[in-house]
Amino acid sequence: MMTTASVAAEDLSARQGPFRRLSGFLHRHTKTRLVALLSAPLLWLVVIYLASLALLFVAAFWQQDSFTSQLVREFTTDNVKEAFTNPAYRTVGLRTLTIATTVTVMCLILALPVAFYAAKVAKPRGRRMLIVAFLVPLWASYLVKAYAWRGILGENGALDWALKPLGISGPGFGQIAVIITLTYLWLPYMILPIYASLDRLPNSLLEASGDLGGKSWRTFRSVVFPIILPGIAAGSIFTFSLSLGDYIAVRLVAPTLTVTGSQIYNNIAGGGNTPLGAALALISVLTITIYMLLVSRTGALKEL
Repeated sequence: MMTTASVAAEDLSARQGPFRRLSGFLHRHTKTRLVALLSAPLLWLVVIYLASLALLFVAAFWQQDSFTSQLVREFTTDNVKEAFTNPAYRTVGLRTLTIATTVTVMCLILALPVAFYAAKVAKPRGRRMLIVAFLVPLWASYLVKAYAWRGILGENGALDWALKPLGISGPGFGQIAVIITLTYLWLPYMILPIYASLDRLPNSLLEASGDLGGKSWRTFRSVVFPIILPGIAAGSIFTFSLSLGDYIAVRLVAPTLTVTGSQIYNNIAGGGNTPLGAALALISVLTITIYMLLVSRTGALKEL
């Protein structure tokens, strides 16, 4: 026999609209709710991003008719061999790798003391202001920041004006200008993960190291560094990959400098050899993948 409460519950369920019933169903089935939440971004990732990336990689093994510039969908490895064996592409690839590595190291050198001061030295109000200062550059337009550095580093620019009383001049447009600009652009991506790691570091560990006679360097090496290593790994992946693929800032502050991103753009979007550009893009992705595998072997990514 049905009780009064069960009858009331069934009557209430019958009066509920479809959206209310769907909400109740998702509330009871957490896995279904998770799938529903992730379906849209996963669909975008798989269909739009990964599918287009796969098509680009497939194009690396096609040919391009030298007379009509039309794609010939016949399998060949000539483009990949050309990208690996041509001295010009190897030179540009090594230059790009050097720039990306240098930018990553510079960002790390600058981020460590700034993040440590913000997390462990600054007062709460100053810490909040520093965090805002870290985030504000991310809200500004990429092109605005790159053009600003073009004006600073260019001939008779702000840096030349500041250094002129000392009898020296700025670096001008070139590889040094690219490193300076990219370091500024990607520095927040290194500071924020390291700051988050340091913020989780208990002050008691630093005090215990000091009580046990640990000097500053020993404390950093044995206590601080193992804890912030995941943050360094995450920041380095951002700075390295973004620097490796950038070509817009390079064109603004070093118009005559050629990097791998410029070669990919010229071949794919600039009317060049599309399969060759796809082969160069494939090498760039493989380089980033190898870098991530090397980072993962340190065990740093397991803590993210």
